[in-house]
Amino acid sequence: MATYVFFEETIHDQGGETSVDVELGRSSFYPEDSIYLSVDGKTVIMDRATAQRFVEAVSAVGRYHGFVD
Repeated sequence: MATYVFFEETIHDQGGETSVDVELGRSSFYPEDSIYLSVDGKTVIMDRATAQRFVEAVSAVGRYHGFVD
């Protein structure tokens, strides 16, 4: 499986009591390249339709907070 990691970090809750390990990238494990998401060691490789909805949702919340144009 070829992967390219775009994000890999332990994310801590603002309250400081909870954290999760998150990794996000692209995977070519299946014939159709797509996005993979790993949270606390549990990984899913999204089908293209789900990946598109995921990207749209993350982009929307980023725009809402002024992180992206």
